[in-house]
Amino acid sequence: MEETIRGVYPFLDVNRTPIGIDRLDMLLRGGLLRGRTYLVAGETGTGKTIFSLQYLIYGAQVLGENGIYVLVDEGLEEFIRGAKSLGWDLQSLIDEERISIMTLLTEFPERFKDKYLEAVAKSIIKDIKEEADRINAKRLVIDPIAPLILSEKTLNWMREYVRRLMLGIEENVGCTTIVTSEIPTGTNALSRYGVEEFLASGVIVLRIEKRNDEYARVMYIRKMRWTPIRPIELEFDIIPGKGIVIKS
Repeated sequence: MEETIRGVYPFLDVNRTPIGIDRLDMLLRGGLLRGRTYLVAGETGTGKTIFSLQYLIYGAQVLGENGIYVLVDEGLEEFIRGAKSLGWDLQSLIDEERISIMTLLTEFPERFKDKYLEAVAKSIIKDIKEEADRINAKRLVIDPIAPLILSEKTLNWMREYVRRLMLGIEENVGCTTIVTSEIPTGTNALSRYGVEEFLASGVIVLRIEKRNDEYARVMYIRKMRWTPIRPIELEFDIIPGKGIVIKS
């Protein structure tokens, strides 16, 4: 599939990782820069998890690139059921070890309750690297980058935690990574803690907007380092069996 795409569109960069969203990959000249970290941000219900899961499933099914999904604020069974409702057989990919799901929801309170910031970040990076080495993962998703269980920490603590985690993963794990961040409702912020967008190589913001008396899902490419693309808005649908599809 990837060879076919590059044969038809020879200007695409072979050093990029296709996301699996056709028109978006074309605009990004092949996808995301390999080994770099990208932020997908948006309010609740805008499609961040679907975007991220589509990225992993496309890699596993089409390109043979294994991936890891770090699930922070949702249980595994609920996550698998949600994927199935969209027409994705996630359980089979898990059984075949093409996708690995790491869950942090149940262990975060006790494991990191009294740990120093550096210890928390290092422990998570260590676990992710071990799993990436085990299944030879090329793709990584952390959804979301900062768990809600740490919301009682100070803003400065959370910003430094996010900074160390993002930089540490890029330096030590080696995957092309998507992290998600929830934007507080009713703000113009690009991320939850105001630091993620500066650390990421690219920022894609997902929104729901009212247009012509109807609601539309919109993807806003805010930043793409080393990619000749102007800031652009793309309207999209979420279709069962396909995921995110850009409207022409």
